[in-house]
Amino acid sequence: MKKKILLATAGLLSVIVLGACSGGSSQDIATMKGGKITVEDFYNEAKKEQSNQSLVRNMIIYKVFENAYGDKVSDKQIDKEYDKQEKQLGDSFESQLKSAGYTKKSYKDYLKQSLAFQEGLKAHVKITDKDTKAAWDSFHPEVTARIILASSEDEAKEIKKQLDDKGDFAKIAKEKSQDQTTKKDGGEIKFDSQSTNVPAEVKEAAFKLKDGEVSDVITAMDSSTYQSSYYIVKMEKNSSKGNDMDKYKKELKQIAEDTKMADQTFSSEVIAKELKKANVKIKDDSFENILSDFLTTNSSGKKATTESTK
Repeated sequence: MKKKILLATAGLLSVIVLGACSGGSSQDIATMKGGKITVEDFYNEAKKEQSNQSLVRNMIIYKVFENAYGDKVSDKQIDKEYDKQEKQLGDSFESQLKSAGYTKKSYKDYLKQSLAFQEGLKAHVKITDKDTKAAWDSFHPEVTARIILASSEDEAKEIKKQLDDKGDFAKIAKEKSQDQTTKKDGGEIKFDSQSTNVPAEVKEAAFKLKDGEVSDVITAMDSSTYQSSYYIVKMEKNSSKGNDMDKYKKELKQIAEDTKMADQTFSSEVIAKELKKANVKIKDDSFENILSDFLTTNSSGKKATTESTK
């Protein structure tokens, strides 16, 4: 929810801007002996904050991409993404929307901007033979497996011992797995090399298994929380990709495209092109450097902002 909260804060900043710029005199926030603090005073201080500088930068970028690619985003796409988020967050969805400052409509407006940004990146993707080869090297077709997510490393070792003693994997998964999505089906799950429903460490270990084989305890690290999780995998049906790349042409194209769009250098180059094409001009000197990561001068090659005018 971090990105959503930031964008919601951007809406608050817009209110501050409007308040500071409206009318001939600035509205008072507080008065005291010997002085007062106005909305304009607050705005002048707030816009110096690095977080607000980043917010304005993001607002500009999203607006540029929405103007250029928003017509490529359908209501169906927006609804699909909204439903996906609602399903992932479950009962907490409504409260998280509210705490982030969103209504259903304003959140869908944000989703449209986000999807327009993705459409803009996609419009600049050109897949080369090198990209396809890299995708092929990392690709593994979909497999069917069973997983058990243990509550601790000690429990994982105990479960592994039971399995080695010919314990029934599906039965133990139903009884002890902490993975609520798969436990009712005895841990059954399908995934390929690009799936995000299991950790990378689990996929790597699983792809090495033959049908019927059970892994050792697998330690997976959550990069955002630095918390370890402990898995055991049984392979039900593994598949070799073979040597025919054409058989997986569609999958490889998608992998190559996703890889390109996730590349920070590529996305920065696309943003720079779109900002220039939109002829963005910064009107407030306080924000003159917010786009310097993307725009450079032609003469010196040094990073510079867009044209600043008062």
